[in-house]
Amino acid sequence: MIRNVEPENDAEALTAIYNEYVLGTTISFETEAISPAQMARRIAGFASQYPYLVYEEAGQVLGHCYAHRWKERAAYARTWESTIYLAPQACGKGVGQALMQELISRCRAAGCRVLIACITQGNERSCRFHESLGFRRVSHFHAVGEKFGKLLDVVDYQLNLTGATTD
Repeated sequence: MIRNVEPENDAEALTAIYNEYVLGTTISFETEAISPAQMARRIAGFASQYPYLVYEEAGQVLGHCYAHRWKERAAYARTWESTIYLAPQACGKGVGQALMQELISRCRAAGCRVLIACITQGNERSCRFHESLGFRRVSHFHAVGEKFGKLLDVVDYQLNLTGATTD
């Protein structure tokens, strides 16, 4: 079941999912685990302005995704960034696809024109996933992050929600 996030009720489960990525991967550029209280504050901030969704099955939270402002300048107001994290046992089972399709729909309905996905280069699973949703790669930033003693590249993917382009 996909539902709106509940900051106080979901913070612990979402923190557990997120911290696995923080502590064990280069998928998140955060380097220290966060607390459920920190997560609750983050969730409340994003969810007050943008769609924030949770996938729950049999009472267990399996993942979450949300949108947030991509850049602060007024001209970017209708360009948002999407973020998704899944519990390991949910990967490859359609959870991410269902979450992102619902997020895309809600972003479109809320007036978002463009969604951006920032992905650590080498995360081919995420690249393929976003491509399957219609995102296309639009940039590659070299050595912009550093984690676990490695310099990391970031690639951006873009999905136009209105069909309009400047190409």
